[in-house]
Amino acid sequence: MEKPSIRPKNPNFSSGPCAKRPGWSFEKLEGVMLGRSHRAGPLKAKLKDVIELHRRLLGIPADYKIGIVPGSDTGAFEMAMWSMLGARGIDVFSWESFSEGWLKDIVNHLKIEDVKSYAADYGDLPDLSKADPARDCVFAWNGTTSGVCVPNGDWIAADREGLTFCDATSAVFAYDMPWDKLDVTTWSWQKVLGGEAAHGMLVLSPRAVERLESYTPDRPLPKIFRMTKGGKLIDGIFEGATINTPSMLAVEDCLDALNWVDHIGGVTNSIRRAQINYEAMEKWVAQTDWVDFLAQDRASRSITSVCLKITDPWFEALPDAEKMPFIKKMTKLLDEEGVAYDIAGYRDAPAGLRIWCGATVSMTDLQEVQPWLEWAFAKAKSQSAGTVAA
Repeated sequence: MEKPSIRPKNPNFSSGPCAKRPGWSFEKLEGVMLGRSHRAGPLKAKLKDVIELHRRLLGIPADYKIGIVPGSDTGAFEMAMWSMLGARGIDVFSWESFSEGWLKDIVNHLKIEDVKSYAADYGDLPDLSKADPARDCVFAWNGTTSGVCVPNGDWIAADREGLTFCDATSAVFAYDMPWDKLDVTTWSWQKVLGGEAAHGMLVLSPRAVERLESYTPDRPLPKIFRMTKGGKLIDGIFEGATINTPSMLAVEDCLDALNWVDHIGGVTNSIRRAQINYEAMEKWVAQTDWVDFLAQDRASRSITSVCLKITDPWFEALPDAEKMPFIKKMTKLLDEEGVAYDIAGYRDAPAGLRIWCGATVSMTDLQEVQPWLEWAFAKAKSQSAGTVAA
């Protein structure tokens, strides 16, 4: 197969950190206040702006608390679990590596005994109808490493007694989030916003705040996990007074991304951009005979982290130990050509490809990378087939 002649303008299809917004440059961050205390008035105001822009753009209710916390989405979610879980039984829904990781942390590190696990293999979704309204519920909205997402929030009871803990890092700004069904929600700037890593967002419903103020876990909490003092919420965390020192360069970059979302018409259009990108990939998959979605049910298929499996009979006949090396060979070809970076599937997932289709990615770039995917597959297959034959 001949090498394609047209190259994507932006070859960044990584699922995190994700591509910067269209038109981004370092010059856009000119005027950022560096070398100053994040406690100073102007800098604290920047942190507050990040919080309130998130609230306005995402439609987060006025009585929900929004905080900027350390450790990206992982830090935010661990912070919530260590501080709040254990007050009642827990249902954990896992179908990919991160949600499976939350389950292991709850059982092995928090050592909570009353835990029910509802799991599914990569590409599938557990039976969400098993969620018990009397128990806490832990889940990811969008499984970044499997390409499977929950279709909606209808399965969550409006009159639930337990709290919902939602890891929404690759969903916020790409899906319409039903805040009335979410009590604890976390994400990071590095996903759909295309921001910098290391900082996480934590959103708490009034019921979640009540849990924090009424429940004391029987385990020591690291300083960066503590959200209460004397039985009361530390409000400053949710007003721009972060627990630890944030990067003001990353804060300025986040504000740039948020203002871009506002400029393109808000979350309605950031969702639309992701949907259009996904549909461009869906069209290509439908007409390509060697690839398919890892998630077979379209209703629960992610529109951001598009995970693909190779269905070519030759590849499927390979021993499992040879499948990932083939993927690495294929992605190395793309990397060397500078047309697609970091698109191998997650290390714990079945060997395949993962292409980010969030709002900061251009549909044109996705269309232009598709012939390159076909070229790389054909070239890697010919090289591998020759090695096997030899």
